[in-house]
Amino acid sequence: MFTYEFGMQETLAIAVALLLLGRWIKNQIPLLKRFFIPAPVIGGIVFSFFTLFGHELELFQFTFDSQLKNLLMLAFFTTIGFSASFRMLVKGGISVMIFLCACIVLILIQNCVGISLSYMFDLNPLMGLAAGSIALTGGHGTAAAFGPELIKAGLDAGLTVSVAAATFGLIAGCMIGGPVGKALLAHYDLKSFRTKKTTDNAEMVEGKLTKEQKNINEYLLFSATTFIIVCMGIGYFIILGLNYLNIVLPAYLGPMMVAALVRNVMDKKNLEMPLHSINVIGGISLQFFLAIALMTMNLWELATLAIPLITILLIQTLVMALFAYFVTFRIMGKDYDAAVIATGHCGFGLGATPNAMANMETFTGANGPSPKAFFVVPIVGALFIDFVNATILTIFINIL
Repeated sequence: MFTYEFGMQETLAIAVALLLLGRWIKNQIPLLKRFFIPAPVIGGIVFSFFTLFGHELELFQFTFDSQLKNLLMLAFFTTIGFSASFRMLVKGGISVMIFLCACIVLILIQNCVGISLSYMFDLNPLMGLAAGSIALTGGHGTAAAFGPELIKAGLDAGLTVSVAAATFGLIAGCMIGGPVGKALLAHYDLKSFRTKKTTDNAEMVEGKLTKEQKNINEYLLFSATTFIIVCMGIGYFIILGLNYLNIVLPAYLGPMMVAALVRNVMDKKNLEMPLHSINVIGGISLQFFLAIALMTMNLWELATLAIPLITILLIQTLVMALFAYFVTFRIMGKDYDAAVIATGHCGFGLGATPNAMANMETFTGANGPSPKAFFVVPIVGALFIDFVNATILTIFINIL
């Protein structure tokens, strides 16, 4: 068998090529656009099937440098930390806080369901986390980040299972959102009320941007990069210090917490931050990180886990639909806005925020607008859920 180890530069070059390939394939297949499958996921999976072909026929096998992947992961999660603004949570009002609580409860349920089913199938309980909130509420970014943590903890197929579950979740989240919303609409005879247009989602997340801030320049990018690197450095030393005290935490948690602290201190002192530039850097880091993570998947590890994994994911889909119908809808007010929020919750409770927005846009396009839903869901999905999910998952992994 031919074997080759790709260095850092080669690994990055392949990742970029696969990212471009994924974008091209996505443009050619409308179904991929409909379910918001990320381009790096498409390209990375194509390459992983190529390596599966080589592995099964014993023709070739590749290994890749992981240093850059780890750096990109740290950068991405640091930018997530900058999104965790307590001021924005308070500004969003009681509805945002209630919906965030609902999402936290769902995260706990997804992990408990996954772990319980893993025990039933006589599998490593970490499998339940991989098919729980890591992949479902977390999406591909969290799946690719926590996969290596699961491997370290003893689940050899941690990355492959997490990414496969996240891909399933993207599709399932879009498929159940509409039916849940329609069932609520019919059962409760809900009506939409025409109200004024809400604030643009990007403005809610990043603040009102000036023309100069929207036109990113060298100064803003340098400032954003400095914020990210400093928080990464301080966070890394915090993790090292905790390790000396025999407190083992994932490497990304320190930078993410430091970034959250910096954001809230800056908010309290009314100091400006280049949040738009930070989010742009985070988005780029995520795309490259996903491409590298997915192209290094070992798909052959799924062979013995296929039936248990599919069963767990189907049950998780049912749990999400029932939770949205009986819990999300009720605690959000049992009105039309609550039905739209429940529809959106199906989207990012199984997939990602873009899936939630797509679910709500389709539903409101047919039944009438819901400014409240388009205010509440993006704030929780874009600002808080990844931060909260990562923290909860770290606790679960340490317990297991």
